[in-house]
Amino acid sequence: MMSGRIRRAAHLLIHPRTLWRTHRRVAIGLVAAAVLGIAAIVVGYEVLKRPPDVHNEAAIRHFEPEKPKPPPKPVHGKPKLVNWPMFGLNAARTRYLPAQGIRPPFRLVWHYTERPLLEFPPVYADGRLYAVNNNGNAFALDAETGKVLWETRIGHLNASSPAYYKGRLYIVNLIPGHIVKMDAATGKVLWNHPLPGRAESSPLVLGSSVYFGCENDYLYSLSTANGNIRWKTKLGGPVKAAPAYRNGVIYVGDYGGYMNAVRASDGKLIWQSGSLGTGVSGGEFYSTPAVAFGRVYAGNNDGRVYSYDQRDGTLAWTHSTGGYVYSGPTVASTANTPPTVYIGSFDGNVYALNAKNGETRWAHSAGGEVVGSLSAVGNIVYVAEFTNGTTNGYDMKTGKQVFRYRTGTYTPVISDGRWIYLVGYSSINALEPFHPAAKSRAQAAPRRARGSRPVPHSRAGEAARARGGGRGSGSR
Repeated sequence: MMSGRIRRAAHLLIHPRTLWRTHRRVAIGLVAAAVLGIAAIVVGYEVLKRPPDVHNEAAIRHFEPEKPKPPPKPVHGKPKLVNWPMFGLNAARTRYLPAQGIRPPFRLVWHYTERPLLEFPPVYADGRLYAVNNNGNAFALDAETGKVLWETRIGHLNASSPAYYKGRLYIVNLIPGHIVKMDAATGKVLWNHPLPGRAESSPLVLGSSVYFGCENDYLYSLSTANGNIRWKTKLGGPVKAAPAYRNGVIYVGDYGGYMNAVRASDGKLIWQSGSLGTGVSGGEFYSTPAVAFGRVYAGNNDGRVYSYDQRDGTLAWTHSTGGYVYSGPTVASTANTPPTVYIGSFDGNVYALNAKNGETRWAHSAGGEVVGSLSAVGNIVYVAEFTNGTTNGYDMKTGKQVFRYRTGTYTPVISDGRWIYLVGYSSINALEPFHPAAKSRAQAAPRRARGSRPVPHSRAGEAARARGGGRGSGSR
């Protein structure tokens, strides 16, 4: 006798219709699930795939070329000294100083170093350099000798540049989150305003107001007199970038992926425009914007460079790179170059993009990841690369590499119109144009600032000749 289980199995084998009736719901469910799974994959791909770059012809036509800025005229046959008083040089954060005669080869004048990281560059004003290291120590150097004039601890973690205005310094801090006003002559703290979050948005000072962003999603305007809040405006996410200014309006990106235009007088949000993102995640603006030619330019963590119409935030164009674009752009029009956006990427390249339409003028390898902002002096754009720790200079017209210095990490150089001041991992190096036919004060041994190692004269002389770069000016 067959058991009941065997009989049922035999019955099912003999009667396939019975099998279908018994399991059809399961089969239909499996087929439906498969169809829905395939549909979900297709829809997910369409939703999550990287959006294409934007090329908005209508917005591109609205472009405002500017006449190239002339270099400062010499005074009594010597270069005129000019201030570089804030991160990005000026309120528009264009990072370009027109200058004559500041070109390789260079010679080391003095070298300053301390152990803490210098993630952001110093500023220059009236014969002094001012900076803050990663450990929260603010300090001043004599620009002529590199001598330390004062040093003041303002916190435990910092990643920003000071802003200098009328003998005062304004500095934001990460830990603890606050902004301080200091006497630039002595380093004395004049007031301290606590913040509800960390801040690494290098300040902008205009008249009696200081502007900066905070990681609590707000853009602030404080009184320079006493630190009281004039206004605060909530944006789309944490604000890490430094704000830029043009014609009464503050421009800054946020970590929600928005570029924002805020009226400087009262904090009113004028426009807010989004970024494209990667398809998997949204874009985040760490890059400090530059404002020029009727546009706002900035890099984004989605690997793109963005160009927005300054008037209403319309996206004119984007340009994709192969990695994050933390770098803030240098924007310039010169007698030999059209309006151009110079910017670096984590993909290891430096790009020169047509400022009007985003097309590539030239692109070259920087030798490693570009994390920090670029800067340009004369006809050379400078970039520091993180991977190998070098600083490179490229001819703005051709893209030819004309300078290499074997120190550098985040940010490259600033200038006072006479020398360049090159930033290493934890060093500042004063470099003077070296022309053998002309008498140079740097023919003497380079001066050494407190906290630095001596640099032999023979190595300093060598520094001027090899591709315009230096070998012995400091270590990471």
